Amino acid sequence: MTKSLNTLMNVEDYKTLVDRYDVFLFDCDGVIWLGSKVIPGAKETIEYLKSQGKKLIFVTNNSSVSRAKYAEKFQKFNIKVEEQDIFSSAYATAVYLKDVISFDMSKYVYPIGGSGITDELRAMGVKVLEPHFPTIKNVDDVQGIVPDPSVGAVVVGLDVEINYSKLAFAHINITKSNALFIATNDDSTLPVQGLTFPGAGSLLSVLINSTSESPVVMGKPNQIMFDCISKANNLDLSRTLMIGDRLDTDIEFGTRAGVDTLLVFTGVTDRELAASSPISFTHSIQSLGDISKLAQ
Repeated sequence: MTKSLNTLMNVEDYKTLVDRYDVFLFDCDGVIWLGSKVIPGAKETIEYLKSQGKKLIFVTNNSSVSRAKYAEKFQKFNIKVEEQDIFSSAYATAVYLKDVISFDMSKYVYPIGGSGITDELRAMGVKVLEPHFPTIKNVDDVQGIVPDPSVGAVVVGLDVEINYSKLAFAHINITKSNALFIATNDDSTLPVQGLTFPGAGSLLSVLINSTSESPVVMGKPNQIMFDCISKANNLDLSRTLMIGDRLDTDIEFGTRAGVDTLLVFTGVTDRELAASSPISFTHSIQSLGDISKLAQ
């Protein structure tokens, strides 16, 4: 038996939604844009919500680029977003290390991932280790990779230049140096223009299997990410809405945090999947851009 999608259908529905909430949390890819193209009406919706005095926060599991770079992407779409209104999994990781667990700042973090991780860590004053590895052409070459006692944490995100040396160094420091094992997110796939590719979680699974350790995962749908956002913005959960296109990350993120959710059908989830999934949501809408009709 399929469930009701609670779909918003007209301007009256959209107006009721906007009046109901003060804070709107947005996923980005699949909600505001798809790859390099903005979703029609999304820019106008964001502008309308701002004009109504709403607080907008953009929440992404993408750790590949820093919040500053993410703000530049918004600017390319002619959408004005301040850096402090962006919460990426890389930024949440840096906040977690410095402010939540009081990481030993004399130690280094070894990152697997894009520049977003290193940029956010360094902005928080966390030292980053970027070692040069020996060339590995056969199993004997692995002997050149040894634990480093200065490594206090290993942080894993999406790394499009992943190789065996990086995984081996991470593994040996988690197992032999007792380095903290942290993941920016555990998304199994990466959606790109209608196709899916291995995500950060797929790389992470290698180290989970080899170390037999479970990492602390920062990104959606985990509560740590929401707690960082809530603390920084003093959220009233009853007046907060999470908007996303993925059931297992965005919608589950809002549900676990105790806030209402809005599922859009411009990303990875279609109506058939939404109707059959055990994951529930408060509202659905075809596109975030539909709300821009309120500005007309």
